[in-house]
Amino acid sequence: MPTLIKFYYPYFNVLKRLCLSDYLSMLRDHFNVRVVKELMIGFDYGTSNCSVAKMHNGQPEILQLVNGSKTIASNLYAPDRDIICHWLCQQLSSKQQKIFKGIRAPQLQKSQRALRELTFDGIDTELIFGQAALDKYLEDPEEGYYIKSPKSFLGASGLAPMQIQLFEDMVAVMMSNVKTLTEAKLGHTVEKTVIGRPINFQGLNGEESNRQAIEVLTNAAKRVGFKEVEFQFEPVAAGFEFEASLTKETKVLVVDIGGGTSDCSMLLMGPKLKENNCRLEHLLAHSGVRIAGNDFDIQLALQGIMPSLGMNGLLKTGKTLPTSSFFQALAINNINAQTEFYSAKNRRDLIQLSRDAKESNIVERLVTVHDHKLSYQLVNAAEQAKIALSEYNQQTIDLHDVCEQLSVDVNRETLRLANKRTLRSIGELMHSAVAQAQCQPDVIFVTGGTAKSPILSEFLQQQMPNIPIVVGDHFGSVTAGLARWAERIYR
Repeated sequence: MPTLIKFYYPYFNVLKRLCLSDYLSMLRDHFNVRVVKELMIGFDYGTSNCSVAKMHNGQPEILQLVNGSKTIASNLYAPDRDIICHWLCQQLSSKQQKIFKGIRAPQLQKSQRALRELTFDGIDTELIFGQAALDKYLEDPEEGYYIKSPKSFLGASGLAPMQIQLFEDMVAVMMSNVKTLTEAKLGHTVEKTVIGRPINFQGLNGEESNRQAIEVLTNAAKRVGFKEVEFQFEPVAAGFEFEASLTKETKVLVVDIGGGTSDCSMLLMGPKLKENNCRLEHLLAHSGVRIAGNDFDIQLALQGIMPSLGMNGLLKTGKTLPTSSFFQALAINNINAQTEFYSAKNRRDLIQLSRDAKESNIVERLVTVHDHKLSYQLVNAAEQAKIALSEYNQQTIDLHDVCEQLSVDVNRETLRLANKRTLRSIGELMHSAVAQAQCQPDVIFVTGGTAKSPILSEFLQQQMPNIPIVVGDHFGSVTAGLARWAERIYR
């Protein structure tokens, strides 16, 4: 008998009596070799932030991928939009590259032209992600191409095939960046993931919008190397994390206020139920609306910032100024509105509007927003003020980029008034889930970044004053729940 076979023969003998995992354990002990399980991750590709978690010793661990942070802002900056396609192609495997070059040939040709021009002008051709992308955009909003939250557009109606391909490439490069950081952190390849999804994506066509968005996300994830991709509703995933703390069967109303959508799910949960691989029968109700954190920011900007740019002012005739351009300027989650605002025709209309206004010099500030592409800057300023108002009652917003020495003050009452309609919609969503489930919750579990707002907390408690509210990890509950579900379905 050959030496190698003689050496392993005792182990082949006992293999008849042992399961494979026991056999591998014996090999590991004999050779002192660490046998690594195939890893899978929960991936929260969020409207505002991205995060990743894996399971470790039965508990989810959210990875710190950039500078010790557990989240990466969902921002992308490119010196030219056309090079996104080229950058993505460079990240793909040789097999995927061949396929990609076939289906993106026209875009790749444009990429090459853009790269040559950037190189000739001495401009860095790298893409930038996360907070660094926002910082780069704020340095000079007129240069480069910046996008926040491409997830907001994935369910949009009326998109041309080329637009869908562009969004798919944007999502893919962002996923590629997160996947690369994850694998560097873990030390090996990750090919299985569960990605969070809202109950309804932003879009007017219902299930068709949802189908379109899921197709974009799936194509992007598989293109960058995830071989197995599953999805789980974000509020359900958040509920899984809360379920781990329960000691008895409980009806839980999960309220997830994300960056782009607000979702509610009524779930039957408990220690005896969490081992089930199918939880559909425990999902008593679910509903979602296309309003959330971004809308809070936009509404605060409308209420607190836009009056200093002429909104609610008067024409020389005494009539109120039309408001459509003010809304379009801030509609960063509406591609059609932004296209209209930044059109050459609209610039001519804005100049005429400023001439017709009683306070022409103030309305001219809206022309400045157009000329310097300041939409994201205004909404970001409102977002930072909203975050600060979680701790302080008043905040000053600096608008010197619009007009020298211009600033406005906002407070919690400004935020409350600005978001009165948005809050009402969230309240209706909660009551709709309860009516659909035909039962009252035992507890309300709240998650999502916007849940940090004391105004929202106060409002939620008013909706169901006799039901206890538990506030989870604002940014981590969904990610942790996705990791739990990944382990359950892939193990």
